[in-house]
Amino acid sequence: MDVGSVLIAVAGVAGTLGGALLTQRGAEKSKRRELEMTQTIQEARENRDLRRRCYTELHRDARQFCTALSRQLYVLRDRTPGDEDIQSLEAAKDTYRDRWSEALMIAPDPVIAAAREVNGALNRVYGQIKRLEQANPRPGETLRSAAEAQHAIWTLIAATREAMRRDLGITAESEDRPHSSSDADTFFRDFDDPNEDTGARPSS
Repeated sequence: MDVGSVLIAVAGVAGTLGGALLTQRGAEKSKRRELEMTQTIQEARENRDLRRRCYTELHRDARQFCTALSRQLYVLRDRTPGDEDIQSLEAAKDTYRDRWSEALMIAPDPVIAAAREVNGALNRVYGQIKRLEQANPRPGETLRSAAEAQHAIWTLIAATREAMRRDLGITAESEDRPHSSSDADTFFRDFDDPNEDTGARPSS
């Protein structure tokens, strides 16, 4: 075999090996892209599941804290709160606070903006109730004013829930309906007490 033939043969072998190597590298690159895409999808799914759990718990605990505030208003109307009443309210507040702290690390800005309104309102009503509890209200603070502020929180909670649903891609209208005006009027009348004007509270 002359030198030319040898060179041609060597070039052919090299071409075959080179083609096989390029094919292998192409397959490896394609597989790597597929794995990266799969990982990205998995991470997105896990992140969405994390947000869903966080939103569910934050919504639940905000509602429970709001309900605890309402319950404490009725206690204040009827008698002096006992240790169990105070501890029940504090437990609801602490549970909600932990959930709010978690949401701050997980939720996107639009959800945080709505949830911050709820957080501020809950804490303001809590502060007002504690001052009434201690018979040291600020000017204008009464059981009626606290009841009105507490009732308004439900609308904020509903708005936050809708922001959460939008973030999760749930666009259907929620089945939960805001409290009717008649319900609100009935609730407010429960705290129409002339003694409130002086910050007094019925004795136990």
